[in-house]
Amino acid sequence: MAPRKIIIDTDPGVDDILALLLACAALPSELEVLLISVTYGNIDVQNCLRNVISLFAHVEREIAWRKAQGREPGFATLQTCRPLVAVGPEHPLSDDMLMADFFHGRDGLGDIHDSHPHLSPTDTWAALSAAAAQSADPEQTAIADELVKPDALFTISQNPAHQEILRLLRDNEPDTITIVAIGPLTTLALAAAEDTEAFLRVKEVVVMGGTIFEPGNVRLPPPPPPPQQHHPHPHPQQAANTPEPRFRLIKQPPSTLRSSLNTRNQITPVAEFNTFADTVAAARLYALTSPDPSSTMPPHPPTPTDNPSSAAHPPPYLAPYPPHLTRQLKLLLCPLDITSRHVLTRGQYRAAVTPLLAQGSPLAEWTTAFLTATFAKVELLQTNVSGDAVGLALHDPLCVWYCLTSTPTSTSTTTPSSDSKWTISPDEDIRVETSGQWTRGMCIVDRRSRRRREDDDGGEVAGDTGGWLRGGSGNRVARCVGTPGEGVFGAYLLGRIFGV
Repeated sequence: MAPRKIIIDTDPGVDDILALLLACAALPSELEVLLISVTYGNIDVQNCLRNVISLFAHVEREIAWRKAQGREPGFATLQTCRPLVAVGPEHPLSDDMLMADFFHGRDGLGDIHDSHPHLSPTDTWAALSAAAAQSADPEQTAIADELVKPDALFTISQNPAHQEILRLLRDNEPDTITIVAIGPLTTLALAAAEDTEAFLRVKEVVVMGGTIFEPGNVRLPPPPPPPQQHHPHPHPQQAANTPEPRFRLIKQPPSTLRSSLNTRNQITPVAEFNTFADTVAAARLYALTSPDPSSTMPPHPPTPTDNPSSAAHPPPYLAPYPPHLTRQLKLLLCPLDITSRHVLTRGQYRAAVTPLLAQGSPLAEWTTAFLTATFAKVELLQTNVSGDAVGLALHDPLCVWYCLTSTPTSTSTTTPSSDSKWTISPDEDIRVETSGQWTRGMCIVDRRSRRRREDDDGGEVAGDTGGWLRGGSGNRVARCVGTPGEGVFGAYLLGRIFGV
């Protein structure tokens, strides 16, 4: 059986790295990783890229160590097909634009209203290489070496990530590539906007994002340490030292106003982080699952107040989709409701890696370096769990697990492939709130027991604003509600990654 071809769109934090390791540890008959698309999210895009290259450096060391130990080297899919690594966007589609009314006459942004929200990939690669080459840190030195190594386990792409996605979809037969989206959906939204029909050649998009019944996970960042002396009007340098959230919503020089706006825009009890990070991108992507995408598209942002005659408004990446698309997007959502129930406990991890650490496994040493701190942070945030029972939710790895273990049986035009091991709720009208004062990023579903309207019963009517009751409107999102086993995934993940 041919392997499943996948593209992974990621913002590598801790569970993203575990997801990437799980994919890279697959057999060549299981997965073929065509592209790793790196976007902003947990951290800025340059540090996300650094983490991906660091992963490859440590996997390469691990393979060499296992061979020297007489073990199976593992990571066979990487040695069969070396994935491209491409740089994606550094910030959301429209949040900077929407915040423009707070500030006038801003500069240094290259005219965000008319430009593509994307740094040059070449510049990003060059900055990463220069920083690594100038550093005395052994980790950075390893990254510098990896970037110039002719036999590295990856291939550098100088093209923007969304264009690499479109190229791969055009170069392969329709319905042969699955996109695993485990970060903000900005890159996929850019690809869909640039060439919608080419993007719809995708077999399915598996998204880690959203929450339907569970609380959100976008929280207030930790407070800064108390200043030695209180000043009612802090010096600009003090404001500059205020900790930033995990990404910057507002591209302005550090200031008290910027800090307060960033804080306000990072707190919500109802949104999941990836969806909240770019609500417009999520809403636009979900709309492609609808028989009528215009029925759930987010509203256009307001015309910039400092340039009301702008000819390119809205910009192409926020424009409506072409009418009469040939097919609907097949999208499987793995929300917090299902991912939060799959955990890797500290005890499981220790039992698996302690012997490997004693034997000198480079991968065990690297993952322990960041997982030790992560488990400690999780323990600090919880009040009823401690010690080896502390668990890290495997949000992103679950999407890769789906790709590894599901088999195509469905012929539905909108429902992703699955089998009896996975329980999928098909065709749910899940929409993303893009502008709510308190609910931005929330996944909205209609729980009313109202009579449905006929598919051809017009658009919005009195009593059904938004077309929630009309069959021809609304999204058709498949939602994962059951897996092969909540209690088995942690051990499965460790076994695959570490070969134990």
